[in-house]
Amino acid sequence: MKTVNSLQSFTNKPKRVVVAMSGGVDSSVAAALLREQGYDVIGISMQLWDYTEGERDRFGSCCSLDDLYDARRVADKLNIPFYVVNFEEAFSKAVVDYFVDGYLKGETPNPCLKCNQILKFEVLLKRALELDADFLATGHYSRVKYDEKRKRYLLLRGKDASKDQSYFLFTMTQKQLSKIIFPLGDLTKIDVRRLAQKYGLNVAEKKDSQEICFAPEDYPSFIAKYAGNRADNGSSYKLEPAGEIVDLNGNILGAHKGLYKYTIGQRKGLGVTRGEPLYVLKIDAKNNQLVVGPEDDLFSKGLIAKEAHWIGIPFPDSPLDVIARIRYRHKGIEAKVAPLDDNRVEVRFERPEKSVTPGQAVVFYKGDEVIGGGWIEK
Repeated sequence: MKTVNSLQSFTNKPKRVVVAMSGGVDSSVAAALLREQGYDVIGISMQLWDYTEGERDRFGSCCSLDDLYDARRVADKLNIPFYVVNFEEAFSKAVVDYFVDGYLKGETPNPCLKCNQILKFEVLLKRALELDADFLATGHYSRVKYDEKRKRYLLLRGKDASKDQSYFLFTMTQKQLSKIIFPLGDLTKIDVRRLAQKYGLNVAEKKDSQEICFAPEDYPSFIAKYAGNRADNGSSYKLEPAGEIVDLNGNILGAHKGLYKYTIGQRKGLGVTRGEPLYVLKIDAKNNQLVVGPEDDLFSKGLIAKEAHWIGIPFPDSPLDVIARIRYRHKGIEAKVAPLDDNRVEVRFERPEKSVTPGQAVVFYKGDEVIGGGWIEK
């Protein structure tokens, strides 16, 4: 295998690269590295959300107005062109609606997955190519290699295991991977901060964002407000009312306050008591019921995933042994993936796994390689 997207192929002028600049240290260093390597670099920041004055300085958020200002300062320092593109409408439809609808259907969606899939590697990549760029670069801690034997681009974990972001990228296509550069893939976070200091970037010590950019920590309040605004604008969407809390045998234990206020594995705030601690086992949107039970019942032997996508291999026609990650911070577990119909797969774990959550993604690895993944259905 060989590293792709180098300058070795250019003849009489540098390759043009659009860098997605979020205003954080990672994307800033990515831009600095590419400029130092001789690329023709253009910085672009995405305006994704209409922040109110009270929200713009919320600690831990990303893509805020202050982040756009930081990105512009870095671009000025690097002496590269810089643009802000307004993708608010696309973001609202592809990410925020997905997030709200998922919770209202009893799922626990991860909006960062959809933001990467749609906004960065579809919408922004399209804009980059319209600027006659050869590549789009981001600050993800991941790597792309080209396998001559398989004639495929491969997606690999980043060198820094604690920062690896390959989980978020499992939906990438061969065409997209051929146009993407991840300059930080072989670096650690410590390396990146040192480089930021070396380049004199104002974001060298900036903290990483931790929260969802458009929603405060109180997700239920945001969901209720957003869904209410949509209903006021003529949408048929409505919040489900309070309903029953039941055990696995259907016994009624109490009442929930709206299913969107709960997540799989939740223990606190259920408002019901028994002889042992109770956890949310299932969110049954069809019957408007919250199913609870003891911690032992949180463990599953496997899952069904829909919309399975494969990167380094074609869709398999027989079971595969993989390492499966069922959420971003999950270390992974040995599992067997078997194809079903309609791009669905069945995943069987080596041992029962806790809190398998519909709406999240399951991503499959062979060593450092991401071979594919899908969306957890049940």
